[in-house]
Amino acid sequence: MTKTPEPERSRPQAPLTHRNLPLMLLQARERVIARFRPLFNEHGVTEQQWRIVRALLETGPLEPREIVVVCGISSPSLAGVLARMEELGLVTRERLDHDQRRLRVSLTARSRALVRQMAPGVEAAYKAMEAQLGADLVRHLVDALDQFNARHDNTGIASQAPP
Repeated sequence: MTKTPEPERSRPQAPLTHRNLPLMLLQARERVIARFRPLFNEHGVTEQQWRIVRALLETGPLEPREIVVVCGISSPSLAGVLARMEELGLVTRERLDHDQRRLRVSLTARSRALVRQMAPGVEAAYKAMEAQLGADLVRHLVDALDQFNARHDNTGIASQAPP
């Protein structure tokens, strides 16, 4: 009896010709975010809240519809997340002068203090990742994702959502 060799894991089986990029990205995301979860828990912030804080820190005030795009949070979820963040004193929501139907979300002094408190831990997580994977690989991954997101950005908003 002849043993059939197992297919190589790196090659998809016909009729598919490409590797499962969505799954690979999901697995990579999970591995990266796992490095930050203990820090989020220590400071009482959720992953979604941190994404919003980082986005607002990098872009300045945004409207909720922009946060949805930049942070990858559904609009129904965002309403609750922003309400909770406002209760915690992490963001303010202000109506725009020229259109009272629209809101602008901004960071507060409290959220900026949170960033300063968390920064050493965030930087340590990145340093540990670079030590394990190599700084070049991490830099190349960030550069590749920047290019990918820039080419797929239809919003006119910077599409970076770092942890």
